[in-house]
Amino acid sequence: MASNVNPTVRRRRLGQELRKLREAKNMTAEQVAERLLVSQSKISRLENGRRSISQRDVRDLCGVYEVEDERMVDSLMQMAKDSRQQGWWHAFGDIPYSVYIGLETDAESLRMYESQIIPGLLQTPAYAEAVISGAMPESTPADIDKRVTVRTRRQERIRDEERPLRLWAVIDEGALHRIVGSRQLMVQQLEHLVEQSHLPHVTV
Repeated sequence: MASNVNPTVRRRRLGQELRKLREAKNMTAEQVAERLLVSQSKISRLENGRRSISQRDVRDLCGVYEVEDERMVDSLMQMAKDSRQQGWWHAFGDIPYSVYIGLETDAESLRMYESQIIPGLLQTPAYAEAVISGAMPESTPADIDKRVTVRTRRQERIRDEERPLRLWAVIDEGALHRIVGSRQLMVQQLEHLVEQSHLPHVTV
């Protein structure tokens, strides 16, 4: 099932935590590998986030590191579970900037500058459709709809009540005056931009 979890970032974080536990025990990756009867390269890849890690791996490593805090073990195992889930953007596998979307989804804050158009995270669906149609005139309506859907889904981070994305956006004045689609569409877009700028975690 797709989720808002970024598996790559979670793997790296989990790897960092496991490395800290190993170093706290003054053990080398080679020593850990010998204890678990696995290759040293596997331990290195797990710690570097270059390989997915199972909950069993986490349990085995916590055993080697003699982690007695069950809450810590449970937390690490949950991270392992999350790291094996695909993010929602994987359903749109042909979107070229899927890696960026994954990092954006896990980010706490984002700073951006746009000189030509309103930033994607602050666009209305109609404005986004007009921008995408103009940039990709040979695209089918289905392709355009898919990209608009992705852009709209990305904006959910701004509306997330539990963990909203802190956004700083610098927009060139020319982007505000440039008519995209129609004047009525631009009026709606600028009204939306003003509304978003009133959010406590959004600065335009």
